[in-house]
Amino acid sequence: MVHVIARAELHPGCQEKFMEILKNNIPTVLAEEGCIRYEACLDVNPETRGRFVTILETWKSEAHLKAHLATPHMAAYREAVKDLRKANTVTVVEPA
Repeated sequence: MVHVIARAELHPGCQEKFMEILKNNIPTVLAEEGCIRYEACLDVNPETRGRFVTILETWKSEAHLKAHLATPHMAAYREAVKDLRKANTVTVVEPA
């Protein structure tokens, strides 16, 4: 099992459009083989709320994650949000 913490820093005023694109993609991702969790989260801190969106993911294996990243719908998602994001970080971890 692997967990992914994907954090996007958004350009000002882009959260609503980013979330619309992300939410439209979530059901497709959840239907993928090996997907256990794919959840969009917003910062609780009012100072950073709206600037960042964090996606928490859990996959049955690293192979499932790699297959997910290679899907056409993820390529389309990346293209759709590329101008909305200022930066993006991805951390992949496994249970200790």
